[in-house]
Amino acid sequence: MRSLNFPVPFTKMSGTGNDFIIIDHRKPVIADEDIPAFAKAICRRQFSVGADGLILVENHDAADFRWKFYNADGSEAEMCGNGARCVARFAHAKGIAPARMEFMTIAGVIEAHVVDGSVKVRLTTPTDTLLDRKIDIQGKTTTIHSINTGVPHAVHFVDEIRSAPVFEWGRIIRHDPLFQPAGANVNFVQIVSRDTLLLRTYERGIEDETMACGTGAVASSILAALLGHVEAPVTVTTSGGEQLTIHFSLDKDVPKDIFLEGPAHFIYEGNLDAEALQEVREPLC
Repeated sequence: MRSLNFPVPFTKMSGTGNDFIIIDHRKPVIADEDIPAFAKAICRRQFSVGADGLILVENHDAADFRWKFYNADGSEAEMCGNGARCVARFAHAKGIAPARMEFMTIAGVIEAHVVDGSVKVRLTTPTDTLLDRKIDIQGKTTTIHSINTGVPHAVHFVDEIRSAPVFEWGRIIRHDPLFQPAGANVNFVQIVSRDTLLLRTYERGIEDETMACGTGAVASSILAALLGHVEAPVTVTTSGGEQLTIHFSLDKDVPKDIFLEGPAHFIYEGNLDAEALQEVREPLC
């Protein structure tokens, strides 16, 4: 990794249990080719700051700013709903963008509105909707549904969310041929009522269950509505126990005007030392 000028200022934020390291990168300090390794190093828990992802805020000619988003394994992601809410509040607090803003992602331009500690983001139009796909998991035929809400998502509805095989089945579905080569996040969803869902998510790039997934909450809500189970707005309770509100409309089964709303919290600010980037080694077990 090319030499960096330390210390590197950063902010730690959390959106309904998804945590992120955010760096004001309008004056770049990390070479593009070094960002994946940098992200992997500082997102390691116990050994460095620890987070689900790294967000770099950079200049953009047409939008208020652009972001670069990297998962904890160093892979770059198209979009992250909870990360979008966190970076919007960060940008507003730091004077980078007004309360109503637009920023560029790989998935397209994201609109956001910051009101105190809550942020509402408008997501891009979903693509690749597929209902009632039958796949084989450990010899059992299982029904999943899928949609791309900026990130590809698979959704499996369950009767009891607490006993859902999130890690075991999530890892299998994530690698299903339908989602290759990029893979997909996998959501396990329990329908509580006509406007309430419970959600647990296995996230690619983290390769484990996370406390929340904003684009997964949106994917689950839209698919549940297309199947006739819910009507918007939908309240989604995530693994971490916090709630997201999903706003949308359906026009002849085409989802429109999609908004993700929920809290975004500042956790702390600090300065990265060179020792935070110590070599990543394979664990013994």
